[in-house]
Amino acid sequence: MTETSKRKDKEACSILIVDDETGIQDFLQRALSKVYDLVEVAGSVEEAEALRTEHYFDLLIIDICMPGISGLEWLKSLADQNGQSDVIFMTAFTDIDNAIEALRIGAFDFIQKPFRLEEMTLSVARCIKRRRLERENFVLRRQVDRLYSFEGMIGNSPQVQEMCQLINRVAPTPSVILIEGESGTGKELVANAIHKESKRTGPFVPVNCGAISPELLESEFFGHKKGAFTGADHAHDGLFSYADGGTLFLDEVAEMPLPMQAKFLRVLEEGCIRPVGSEREIPVNVRVVAATNRNLKEEVQQGNFREDLFYRLNVLSIRVAPLRERKQDIAPLVEYYARVLAVQLALPTLPFNHQDIQQLETYDWPGNIRELKNFVERCLLLGQLPDEMMTSERENDTEQTGYPDTWSLEQVEYEHIVKVVESMGGNKNQAAKLLGVSSKTLYRKLRSDQEVRDD
Repeated sequence: MTETSKRKDKEACSILIVDDETGIQDFLQRALSKVYDLVEVAGSVEEAEALRTEHYFDLLIIDICMPGISGLEWLKSLADQNGQSDVIFMTAFTDIDNAIEALRIGAFDFIQKPFRLEEMTLSVARCIKRRRLERENFVLRRQVDRLYSFEGMIGNSPQVQEMCQLINRVAPTPSVILIEGESGTGKELVANAIHKESKRTGPFVPVNCGAISPELLESEFFGHKKGAFTGADHAHDGLFSYADGGTLFLDEVAEMPLPMQAKFLRVLEEGCIRPVGSEREIPVNVRVVAATNRNLKEEVQQGNFREDLFYRLNVLSIRVAPLRERKQDIAPLVEYYARVLAVQLALPTLPFNHQDIQQLETYDWPGNIRELKNFVERCLLLGQLPDEMMTSERENDTEQTGYPDTWSLEQVEYEHIVKVVESMGGNKNQAAKLLGVSSKTLYRKLRSDQEVRDD
């Protein structure tokens, strides 16, 4: 067997052992050379530095106490040089302070002599595995960077490209933005991209307007003074204070009660908040981005949303297209989620061939990107692509849309909600998430529609 073929059977990793004891050098070099393709030894830091000018080493195994420059001193200098090699320390002395200092500077592990070979090989294997995962994640991020313009917004479709161009144009301005789109299309990702491209120094603070009790909304947004109401045992900073200098993202803004809408409009107009129980107004520097999966114009006409607040929020509207309108983005989305979820779940990724993608493109994905992500996760968990799953989903979707033409919109909505609740095993909270509404809204629609039917 040639030297080249021998190295092909070993893991591609370069290791440098630095120890003034030749016995340790030979022992570790023989053992590690059976697994890794390059293992060199040095008796001092000076010899190690000379070898590092000839080779790059993924891992340095260093004795902490050596004549001349100690291993700990060398690690400090490597850290100052932004050295990219991982380090495992060995020592014959139990020195907790040195161990803590080594780990603080950046060592991966600290092993006390005498050690068992299994202890060292396990530490080396863990270090190499972590390094390999970091490299794979770096490559994945670079691959994903080529797919989209802003973080989380994947796709090459004209809709995505046009949306990214618009975000790039409006993000640096302080203008209020309204994001419209169906549930699961990624409206929060768009809001986050606007914040990141805005270069604002404050945080991105998301809030679901339908998830906060109406009685607590004012306190949550504007804060309160101690003793402002029963249970206010201490002062509380609101979301506007937390988002000062940054972006406040209002998801499901249509869920905001009318009284709160009036107070919110005043903040947008004047740029000041008044905590509950306080007489003093506090100026805030907050960029507001709102999102809704409803038609706000219709909500205004029905008296559910203030017209003046609608016009104040709708300075510029960004529509996030549903997945059925940009099916050419399914392939990059599937590839992205297969890689990312495989790492998160510690499972091998699955290849999706051209026929698989074509099959996925025949489905309309009513749950949009959220549903597609869940489908990819299900495939990874099963370890295969369940073709019958997509077939049954398409059949179920066809059956569920077969409502009589004489039904009103309210009847269709009620029946659809009931079917989704049933599909979730009666779990209304899960059904609300799938439908893209708050649990409060789902309960209200079921109750009001049932009352109409009973009448």
